Amino acid sequence: MNRLTIIEGTAAPLPIDNLDTDQIMPKQFLRIIDKAGLADGLLYDLRFDAQGTPRADSVLNQTAYKGARILIGGSNFGCGSSREHAVWGLQQYGFQAVIAPSFAEIFYSNAMNNRLLLVQLERDAIDALVHASTQAPEATLRIDLERQTVHSADGKTYTYPLGARHKRMVIEGMDTIDLTLSSLPEIEGFERTHFAQHAWASVL
Repeated sequence: MNRLTIIEGTAAPLPIDNLDTDQIMPKQFLRIIDKAGLADGLLYDLRFDAQGTPRADSVLNQTAYKGARILIGGSNFGCGSSREHAVWGLQQYGFQAVIAPSFAEIFYSNAMNNRLLLVQLERDAIDALVHASTQAPEATLRIDLERQTVHSADGKTYTYPLGARHKRMVIEGMDTIDLTLSSLPEIEGFERTHFAQHAWASVL
């Protein structure tokens, strides 16, 4: 898989705190046997009313934010159940990254395991980015994954934390299995040494 070092594009502001996975991907869209078609269900109740009519006030229904590659969210983004479909739906809709003050732990792991970059910034920075994207929807953000920085169109730069393991997973397109297999030589070397020192264990 190609290395992913830069994510650049317009950003859709959705600063809703405690946006849970049931809102991100409602339960009626989970009755599938593969990942296809989840973009239709993404944030469905925020995008459509009870009759299925698009809500004019929904940011994702506004022409200015069509094709946005980055979503700016609120605190505790992705809380609730552990459904991985929420991550898949965001990706199928076109988002490559979500920027928010904080993320639910399980959602965070699911996202990184599927190469959806989650960027955690301070509330002041989020407020500034939301304001900028609201005032100028056409403005782009540039995320440098190697330097762990976000660059806004007005010249501001924000640095975000990211552990080495998750950073490598997103940049190189690895899931937890790939990451384990990349250490196979070390694992096999440990096994050889262990069983050489404890020969009795190899017959159990």
